[in-house]
Amino acid sequence: MPAIVDENILHAASEGVYHSPHDILGPHINEDCKEYTTVRILKPLAEKVTVIAEEGEYEAKHEHNGIFAAVVPSVKNGNEYRVPNYLLRVKYENCEPLLQDDPYRYLPTLGETDLYLFNEGRHEQLWKVLGAHVRSYPSSFDSPYTGAKKQISGTSFAVWAPNAHAVRLICDSNGWNGQTHAMRTLGSSGIWELFVPGIKAGEKYKFEILNANGEWKQKADPFENEHQIPPETASKVYESAYSWTDGDWMEKRKKTNAHLQPVSVYEVHAPSWKEGLSYRDLAVELVEYVKENGFTHVEFMPLTQHPFQGSWGYQVTGYFAADSRLGSPDDLKYLIDSFHNAGIGVIMDWVPAHFPKDDFALARFDGTPLFEDPDPLRGEHPDWGTYIFNYGRNEVRNFLMAGACFWIEEFHVDALRVDAVSSMLYLDYSRENGNWRPNIYGGRENLEAISLLKEINTTVYRNYPGIMMIAEESTSWKGVTAPVSEGGLGFGLKWNMGWMHDTLEYLKVPSFDRGQHHDEITFSMVYAYSEHYILPLSHDETVHGKGSLFGRMPGDDWQRYAGVRALLAYQWSHPGKKLNFMGNELAQYGEWDFEHSVDWDCLNWREHRQIQQLVKDLNDFYKNNAQLWELDFEPEGFQWLTSDDAEHNTLCYMRLDSKGSPIVVATNFSASAWSDYRIPLPSGGQWEEVFTTDDLKYGGSGIRNADICAEEKEFHSRSFSARITVPALGTVFLKPKEG
Repeated sequence: MPAIVDENILHAASEGVYHSPHDILGPHINEDCKEYTTVRILKPLAEKVTVIAEEGEYEAKHEHNGIFAAVVPSVKNGNEYRVPNYLLRVKYENCEPLLQDDPYRYLPTLGETDLYLFNEGRHEQLWKVLGAHVRSYPSSFDSPYTGAKKQISGTSFAVWAPNAHAVRLICDSNGWNGQTHAMRTLGSSGIWELFVPGIKAGEKYKFEILNANGEWKQKADPFENEHQIPPETASKVYESAYSWTDGDWMEKRKKTNAHLQPVSVYEVHAPSWKEGLSYRDLAVELVEYVKENGFTHVEFMPLTQHPFQGSWGYQVTGYFAADSRLGSPDDLKYLIDSFHNAGIGVIMDWVPAHFPKDDFALARFDGTPLFEDPDPLRGEHPDWGTYIFNYGRNEVRNFLMAGACFWIEEFHVDALRVDAVSSMLYLDYSRENGNWRPNIYGGRENLEAISLLKEINTTVYRNYPGIMMIAEESTSWKGVTAPVSEGGLGFGLKWNMGWMHDTLEYLKVPSFDRGQHHDEITFSMVYAYSEHYILPLSHDETVHGKGSLFGRMPGDDWQRYAGVRALLAYQWSHPGKKLNFMGNELAQYGEWDFEHSVDWDCLNWREHRQIQQLVKDLNDFYKNNAQLWELDFEPEGFQWLTSDDAEHNTLCYMRLDSKGSPIVVATNFSASAWSDYRIPLPSGGQWEEVFTTDDLKYGGSGIRNADICAEEKEFHSRSFSARITVPALGTVFLKPKEG
């Protein structure tokens, strides 16, 4: 006789709403007679259910509301008994019998250590236990799904929903009816789990949650690795079949310090670089383009799953999923692998600062503010209409920390550029007085977010030598790139938003008025060594009416092209790593529009091809001259020669490498060429012009400096000086002549 179960509990299990269905369904050794095992099976509408055990077949009798029960012999193992392996034969009306496995006969796929580490916020590979994972187990039977010998395959599902009353799996295999696939809670961890035999990679699924408010809500998996193409909202079971070929790159990366290397980044919005290209297409066209143009790295605006394309990827719902619009996760791996094999590093934007309110995703996941901060004065971004993570909750901290590790480990990305760090640091970010809540000390600093950023950076740098963590932080917060051990946030690099803003504001002023704004172009060197900076000319400055680099330059067309040339050379010679958004390298007319490709048609005009050639040559010159990158973060790598010539809108400075070898840079932001212009030099003898943006091949006027002789004549406190011609809106580079 089957072991007796309370009828109310039996009914709850039959409806798929019992919190621990494995306690009722599946095999259980009878307490009063261990020689026998009770097997309960939930098969609504079935006519007949047969248990095919190791020692024979046993018909199950209908017990209650679609639950069938059978008593089968236990298997003796020494002096102990164990439950037998078994399969099910299920007969429905007017159908041939189906051979199936029972999801309720399997042990949990998460161990006690997994649960403990998660609740402590320290499971560094959390994506390997939560979410959906294809698994195989040895069996006494051949698989009824694949025919595999003595092996059963399926997919385990695990999700965190601590305030849910019940969680069910809905998917293609059960016709999106979760009654027969209720999940079990794993103690007090808040995690629900179920292994379902027969489910393969590619299956669409969601979690059906009876939330804290008594509502059934269908939610995508927070740990999904693959998602339907929006606007569809289901998760997909994913199993990678990709074999990496970038072993040499990965070994080299471990020994690389980006601070001591040339870094010239091409920033890309993948869907609009060229419309219609997939990850596989980009692996050919974009890789070839980035390599041909000499960039050392590519940076992708977020390639994590996001529902609204107009967010450019910055409103993420799938923190462990590649954007399905461009292909599969393995396709993205192929793209990154292709970059590595071409000698190009890959940076990806990552967004731990906020997430959207879409009902199918993280928002109010179990009917409560689970991932988001429950405090209304801390839990929402007023500007973006999004939720803010609860940075003080261990499980949420773990979700974000594991998300950072995931992209570096599983997708081999070489750096994460962390978006909107400023919004994480300040409790009053974009809030008026009275609409924010101070921290426990009465301050405006978000102590929990600060702690999390330090923890993420420490963890990532410890686990993955040679990577970069880059902050997009727009304030003067002290120590963004200082080590955590010294009180800093622990980032490796920070975008220099001040340099970008001041430089572009200066350059939009007509050249005849720039003398009144000279301090804007020199101010960056006042704080250049306060952090480890990247100099960005990013997507943020080519949208919302700001215009392209070309479009914001004053003057006639020649002056605008020349202004772009001078700016780019100035950027490449200024201390700090470099970043340019797609289209900058072409001096395209219009600003960026995420719904349309880069203006490739502009290359039908010579002037745009010439700017593109300039960028290629600048990258080559930059990489081949350590003066421009080796001491980016050391004051010894830069010296002003003249910084105060506001009258001529001209700057002159020197970059040096670790051996003290100089490159002298003169930049003229005036629309007039200055002939017979005296510049200080660090040494006498012959100097040569090694690069000029005024070269005819770049569309310049062709002014060149030959036979530069530094005479022993003091100028601006230097013992030597020389007279040169600095072209209008031009930048020239000088070196001591060899020999």
